[in-house]
Amino acid sequence: MIVRRSAAVLAAIAVLGGAPATAATATAPSPSASPSLPHGLYGTADPTYDGVWRQSLALFAQHTAGVRPAAAAVDWLTGQQCDNGAFAPYRAQPTAKCDAKTPVDTNNTAAAVQALAALGGHGSATGKALTWLESVQNKDGGWGYTAGGASDANSTSVVIGALSAAGQRPEDVRKDGKSPYDALLKLALPCGGDGAGAFAYQPDDKGALTANADATAAAVTGALGKGLAGEKAPAEGTAPACGKATDARQAAHNGAAYLLKALAKDQHLISALPGAKDQPDFGNTADAVVALATIGQGERAAGALHWLETHSGPWARQSGPAAYAQLILAAHATGTDPRHFGGSDLVTALNATGPAPQAAATAQKTGKTEKSGKKTDSGSGFGVWWIVGVFLVAGIGIGFLLSGRGKRQQP
Repeated sequence: MIVRRSAAVLAAIAVLGGAPATAATATAPSPSASPSLPHGLYGTADPTYDGVWRQSLALFAQHTAGVRPAAAAVDWLTGQQCDNGAFAPYRAQPTAKCDAKTPVDTNNTAAAVQALAALGGHGSATGKALTWLESVQNKDGGWGYTAGGASDANSTSVVIGALSAAGQRPEDVRKDGKSPYDALLKLALPCGGDGAGAFAYQPDDKGALTANADATAAAVTGALGKGLAGEKAPAEGTAPACGKATDARQAAHNGAAYLLKALAKDQHLISALPGAKDQPDFGNTADAVVALATIGQGERAAGALHWLETHSGPWARQSGPAAYAQLILAAHATGTDPRHFGGSDLVTALNATGPAPQAAATAQKTGKTEKSGKKTDSGSGFGVWWIVGVFLVAGIGIGFLLSGRGKRQQP
């Protein structure tokens, strides 16, 4: 989702060396648009760290809203795939052969699979991608961000979504007898103590688990075998209670109980980096709404959804296609009309960040629909914000890696 899962995180760690955010980074200017953006790409910010991710979310969200994406946008995404089936965040020269230095990863690959599977007609591309994902599955049944990296809740969950989207049973995809659900169970916190019922992103250096709200939102959806869009499940009459997690579904209920508790006070999740004040995390809140709706707790997530309707406009306009997509997916999971989201039309706003969808383009020739607007100045919540102002990550819903590795317990 997401959400969240971008190589920009790794770039930030490398650039900042784990140093606390300072006032200088907090007030850094907005990144400028890339001088030569490829045709078909959504968003105008530098796609180096998030091109495939934001494109996949944009196409997926359009599909859930009943919009047929532009052929050029789909072609751009399929053109990013390496011969071995994997995707990197962005390849400036997609006709060049991928090699050992190409930074392919599980998250962008799994997101692309979910988008292309939803659109249909891309069986070859999704099949190659799944073959690569299965080839880099860890012995504990999960996946890390990069091949061979330690399994984490977010990566494992987005791959589960890809497997399900392509018609596979995640529980049948095993390494050394372990399934992805086994990996998620190892990252679930017990019911007693701090962070009861939550999921950790990864164990720390000593093997301890620290509750992470973003990892929990991803893992609740993943543990139910669903993808980035989740689904609107029948309402459960009672609030989830934390119990001994003997299977993935109980672990998902435990995670849902944690999320509801985290949302109870202010109806949104918070994110913070070292040296920075806590601030609202719009992306993670949207992911939490998807997770709760998917487990039948959509009615209890209504307050968080309303908070997003009321407060997320400036964030989405600044962050671009991935942000609009996350909000559309949250609306979709709860049965809310994304075209009337707190007075905003999220679908039109998303469409305006890239090439006009096929239906819209045809109608425009006959003058039957309004023209799509200009692209936004910022491509997505996953772009070069990490380079020019990593402090902003906490406000755009992609701080999961830093928050997980920083061992910070979220409320």
